Amino acid sequence: MPNIAVLTNDLQYEMLDRMPGGRELAARVTPPFTAFLNAIRSLGHVVVHLQLINNPDDPQIARRFRNKSEIPVIRGTPGTALIREFVHPSDVIVEKHRDSGFYETILDEKLQELGVKTVVVTGIQTQICVQTTAADAFCRGYKVWVPEESVFSIKEEDKQRSLDWMKNYCAVVSPAMGIIQRLHQADDLPVREELLETARAGV
Repeated sequence: MPNIAVLTNDLQYEMLDRMPGGRELAARVTPPFTAFLNAIRSLGHVVVHLQLINNPDDPQIARRFRNKSEIPVIRGTPGTALIREFVHPSDVIVEKHRDSGFYETILDEKLQELGVKTVVVTGIQTQICVQTTAADAFCRGYKVWVPEESVFSIKEEDKQRSLDWMKNYCAVVSPAMGIIQRLHQADDLPVREELLETARAGV
């Protein structure tokens, strides 16, 4: 059973197209990101794609998008599809309807069933879906890691502010390959507090 689950957020065609320069970003980040996901799979861990599907009749969605024609990723539209380069047949797909992958979804149940202890949160956008999913994972007792090159925002300052917030509250922020190197040495990642204690001790 895997100890680690990489959670991707909103890696869907329409979400990419709504980001300025989204296709160019995808062309740049796809090779290292897919290499990271493949390394996770090869080590016996799991990738879980959180697929956002919006319901135009949801009151909260209606408040956020006054014009229904502006609502993204509505069920049945082609833009809801996951970007195929990131998906492998062994992956798990969990549908969500809010920013956090844990809100009224089967994600926690699925992770418990798989025996997952640690989540590595990735995807679009850092300050929204990544941050809320990471915080909710922390509140549920998971160890939380965030690979800094595998989270994306329209504005770089939004991404950095979110990474700083998660680092100070709920997650270890690390280079993606640093995570893989640790997993070649052990079958799980250390808890955030352990790394903080090590840093304070100057080890």
